[in-house]
Amino acid sequence: MGRWLALAVLVLAVLLVAVDATVLGLATPFLSEDLQPSATQLLWIGDVYSFVIAGLLVSMGSLGDRIGRKKLLLLGATAFGAVSVLNAYASSPEMMILARALLGVAGATLMPSTLALIRNIFHDPKERSLAVGVWGAAASAGAAVGPVVGGFLLENFWWGSVFLINLPVMAVLVLVGIKLLPESRDPNPGPWDLLSVALSLVGVIAVIYGVKEAAVNGFHWGSVAAGVLGIGALVWFVRRQRTLDSPLLDIRLFHHRGFSGAVLADLLTILGLSGLVFFLSQFLQLVQGRSPLEAGLIELPAAVGAVATGLAAGTIARRTSVRAAVTGGLAAVGLALAACVLLGADTRVVSLGIALFVGGLGAGLSFTVTSDVILSSVPKEQAGAASAVSETAYELGAALGIALLGSVVTGIYRGFQVPAGVPADIAAAAHDSLGGAVEAAAKLPPDQGEALLAAARHSFTDGFQTAAGVGWAVLFATAIAASFMLRGEKLADEIEH
Repeated sequence: MGRWLALAVLVLAVLLVAVDATVLGLATPFLSEDLQPSATQLLWIGDVYSFVIAGLLVSMGSLGDRIGRKKLLLLGATAFGAVSVLNAYASSPEMMILARALLGVAGATLMPSTLALIRNIFHDPKERSLAVGVWGAAASAGAAVGPVVGGFLLENFWWGSVFLINLPVMAVLVLVGIKLLPESRDPNPGPWDLLSVALSLVGVIAVIYGVKEAAVNGFHWGSVAAGVLGIGALVWFVRRQRTLDSPLLDIRLFHHRGFSGAVLADLLTILGLSGLVFFLSQFLQLVQGRSPLEAGLIELPAAVGAVATGLAAGTIARRTSVRAAVTGGLAAVGLALAACVLLGADTRVVSLGIALFVGGLGAGLSFTVTSDVILSSVPKEQAGAASAVSETAYELGAALGIALLGSVVTGIYRGFQVPAGVPADIAAAAHDSLGGAVEAAAKLPPDQGEALLAAARHSFTDGFQTAAGVGWAVLFATAIAASFMLRGEKLADEIEH
């Protein structure tokens, strides 16, 4: 019973991160109106959290192996709550970007610690599969709770309130976690290599920044330099890990085909989904004219589907195969994205709900099974580092998805024709973002404003549909790759001693 109570505490940490991530999408129109960020700043607000967390996850996972996963989790949860206050009261786009970056630093301590503790608490592989399923379901439940609670808060309070909901969750996590969570660490960890920490952080952030800049503004010296710097830092990081007696990340883990296949599936699944999810709330509110609470409820079927298959994922993978479960899950997500290609201003809630439910079923199945494969592939002493690789794939996929697919949406959106007679400054604000177009239309005569808003909404929908098509292609290609890389992979059945 004690281990399941400990799992309940870990679930709170997952909820803390998942709720924060999904709430931001709903708050974006309100945040845009208040802080008035440019389109580029808005993208940075959306993805800088993922940039920083992706760059630090491996380092934090390795740190948890060294100083204790419980200690790192509780410190990180406390910091996460404190920085949430800074997010809530941000008064400018620049301050908001900084606050999101700091939240990424705190968030990087949470996810690998939770998954690593599960690896060390549950020694029966079937129990561990269920625990990982609960862990994954909690992330999906957070994705569901976030929009609904966030929608309620946004209709009754100011946008900063969506970050303050982290505080009670953090308080319960810390107070209960002190009593219930067991401490675990690598008994012979070796020193924590600070140069490796710096290389991983610089490498990941620079590569993502380079990709983002190239996608938004085309190839120029800044994007190329960032890409070269990032690749150079990552190559140095890998070579350094091969020479250290106690590396931050044991590169030999990737020699295991199942481990590498699971990591690739995680990365590309989230890449295909994240950019669309980031813009879906804006589409529902600014194109279809729904309230924040309505938008949150419409997104609920995806989380319901993910919870359902997450809890059953271990059983499904054992009765069929890891290969079939992951490939089928990826294909289901691809089908959901393909359906979004047909999305329009008049799309009915039922149609959208079915597509989101199918996507949730696939994501829950694929992500839970791959997380189980990654955890099962390593000795428990390396659970923190392995968990961090899984989470890095997730966060890197999220960052790249927002950067690439978000840039597709933004690039196509900016091409719409402004009605004749609209002043240049208002036209520029309208081209900056859809939220900017809503604000700009309010400053024009009714007929002219309505024409401007109709053109902007049509262009945003075109970009959304194109990004869905790109995501669909990515997911089906990933399903094919996973079917080869996960061939013969199985989940363990025997209890570890």
